[in-house]
Amino acid sequence: MATFVLVQGGNISTDTWNKLAGRSDYPPGGQLGGAYWNGTVEALAAHGHQAFAPTLEDEHKTGLAGHIRQIYSLFTGNSLKDIILVGHSYGGMIITGVAAAMPGRIRHLVYLDAALPDSGQSLFDLFALAGSDPLSFIGLEPAKAYTEKIEFDPRHLESIPKTYILCTKSEFRIVTGLAKRKIDADRKGWTYLELPSSHVPMADMPGELLNILLDIAER
Repeated sequence: MATFVLVQGGNISTDTWNKLAGRSDYPPGGQLGGAYWNGTVEALAAHGHQAFAPTLEDEHKTGLAGHIRQIYSLFTGNSLKDIILVGHSYGGMIITGVAAAMPGRIRHLVYLDAALPDSGQSLFDLFALAGSDPLSFIGLEPAKAYTEKIEFDPRHLESIPKTYILCTKSEFRIVTGLAKRKIDADRKGWTYLELPSSHVPMADMPGELLNILLDIAER
């Protein structure tokens, strides 16, 4: 049995999910938080794995460091070890910080169409480096979590196997393309994969995403 911790990105609306999934899974006008991982959690459990998918504290009140501490507390509170840590979108910032703080607990890092920062960068910094204004993207605003810079020792991540999954139909290709270029420059320790999905493959390609996660669990 593998243990997964699935970290959300920005707070997806129920309307966005329903549109991508092509069905009315949720009432309109709501926010999903970590619940957009529910189907993945259930599918992993059906294959004998346990998975945690917490809802992050409000990104306007809690910064990046607070979200990192939230996941850290999940680990310690549940005595989790040998973890496959998955970060989606902004969640890539969080899993980077968590893994750098406790590399001994991490079995594998998975960046799902996610931010891939260097120390000293914020999520908004990555947009700027890619030549784009983050405020031009619907739903992105200068929340505390997105403007706070991450600080970590990259040497702590070197021994952890890592997978990057790029979603080719994502509206955030300008930022995920930056991550791809970074990986291409140094493939050591990385597996790079692509999904022909939206930014939220849990909605429009859940089976394909599940197969990737199951493959990682079997390594």
